Amino acid sequence: MADAEHALHHSPLHERHVSLGARMAPFAGWEMPLQYSGVVEEHLAVRQRAGLFDVSHLGTLDVVGRGAAALVDAVLTNDLGRIGPGQAQYTLCCDTDGGVVDDLIVYLEAPDRLRLVPNAANAAAVAERLRQAAPSGVEVVDRHHDVAVLALQGPASDAVASAVGLPTQLPYMAFEAATWQGSELTVCRTGYTGERGLELLVPAPSAPALWDALLEVGDEVGLQPCGLGARDTLRTEMGYPLHGQDLGPDITPVMARLGWAVGWDKPAFVGKEALAAQRAAGAPMLLRGLLAADRAIPRPGMAVLRDGAVVGRVTSGTFSPSLRVGIGLALLDRAVTDGDGVQVDVRGRPGDFLVTKPPFVDASPSR
Repeated sequence: MADAEHALHHSPLHERHVSLGARMAPFAGWEMPLQYSGVVEEHLAVRQRAGLFDVSHLGTLDVVGRGAAALVDAVLTNDLGRIGPGQAQYTLCCDTDGGVVDDLIVYLEAPDRLRLVPNAANAAAVAERLRQAAPSGVEVVDRHHDVAVLALQGPASDAVASAVGLPTQLPYMAFEAATWQGSELTVCRTGYTGERGLELLVPAPSAPALWDALLEVGDEVGLQPCGLGARDTLRTEMGYPLHGQDLGPDITPVMARLGWAVGWDKPAFVGKEALAAQRAAGAPMLLRGLLAADRAIPRPGMAVLRDGAVVGRVTSGTFSPSLRVGIGLALLDRAVTDGDGVQVDVRGRPGDFLVTKPPFVDASPSR
């Protein structure tokens, strides 16, 4: 166990987390903060004021060279033609059978330069698929340990960012370069909480000073450092999928109801034929939301039943700090629709749930 712990990667902000008394936990090969003051308190800080996350475990890949955008467009599902330089796009990396290798954000700087931010555990797999398909002159560069990623999220996030001199008036899913204390960074109007906010891609050596500055100025508006526990409850309230639970080799974009992130009219992309066939035939299972009608809390892997028959399984489940009830995402038989009542087998006891379409809360990152 000691050897395994020693092998975990550390964020450039690791010492900051330790000094703040964070409860640390392994995550996708990294030791990251799970919580500081508590998941519920941190969650509500983001919904009501602002929270600051270290998400430097996320991968960072630069795709550069003539034909870089064409390569990314040929491998990933979404249509890069929908955006222009200075814009970001949610997309997926699929296998030929339509299974999801990862979901990620693409930042289009120019046709010959893009930055991809995949999930920590899948960054190497995404990079490998791009390299295998790359033409001569296009490079895929792993910047994982060069770049730290901070997520400043919540209604007061603009005020905090402005106080340290960062730009804030960006459209949703847009980004721009900025300079802070001599360091060049990228300010992105993106996030994984459902609240208005920013993600900051910062040179690793500059991350501790920027973290300190944001916490200092943010103290006036109630900014709190937040861990991955609150990040998970926040994204579940929005119905945002998590790879490895709500997406994966056996859960395609069609099944996850992410067809909007697929460029169906593109000539080709990896997995197109399989996904188009599944779309035409109708996926046998679809991802839907579950809202508790009693005190039950759903957890991943729990069976979902209707009239005593198993009709699916929970993929993500938690207690909602905003609603004070259990919520979840579940892969359900396509015959089950929004508005239906179902039961979840919670450790041998049936809990009543309403099938619904997320988000579960009134929030939007584009506000």
